[in-house]
Amino acid sequence: MKLAIAADHAGFPLKEHLVEYLRGQGHEVVDLGVDTDAVPADYPDIAELVAAKVLDGSVERGILAYGSGVGVSVAANKIPGIYCAITHDTYSAHQGVEHDKMNVMCIGARVVGPALANDLVDAFIKAQFTNEERHVRRFGKVQTIEQRYQNS
Repeated sequence: MKLAIAADHAGFPLKEHLVEYLRGQGHEVVDLGVDTDAVPADYPDIAELVAAKVLDGSVERGILAYGSGVGVSVAANKIPGIYCAITHDTYSAHQGVEHDKMNVMCIGARVVGPALANDLVDAFIKAQFTNEERHVRRFGKVQTIEQRYQNS
C-alpha cells in the first residue's frame, strides 16, 4: 500500500520507526516530515500535509504521529474528505476503516510504543470498508453533515 506519514517534533521518533517498519513490510511510504525533533512543529501543518496526499489520490491512506494524537486528529478532521481517528488499540485501528471509512490514522507517540504502533498500522492497512448497508448509510450521513457545514 502507498502511505503518507508525517509527525510533529513529539512524534518524530515514532514516525522514523514506522517509516522503517512499513518499508520493511513492502509498503511505499511518502515521508512528509518532520526531519528532526529538535525544532517544534505545528500539528495543523502536519495534518494538512498528509490530508492533501490522501485527497489528491497520490496515497491510499495517511498516518500521523503526534505527542498525544488529539490536536492533529482534530486538525485533520477539519479537512473535508478526511476521516481521522486516534488509534491506540488494534480494534479501533481496523474497525475505523471497516465501519467508518477512516482514511487517516493518528497515533499518540507519547502514549504508544513502537511494538504496539507496528500492530496498529498493520491492522489499519489490512482493513477494508465493509460496504454493509448500515455502514454505507451511516457514512452517507457523515458526508451529509460534512457538506452541510462546508457550505454554510
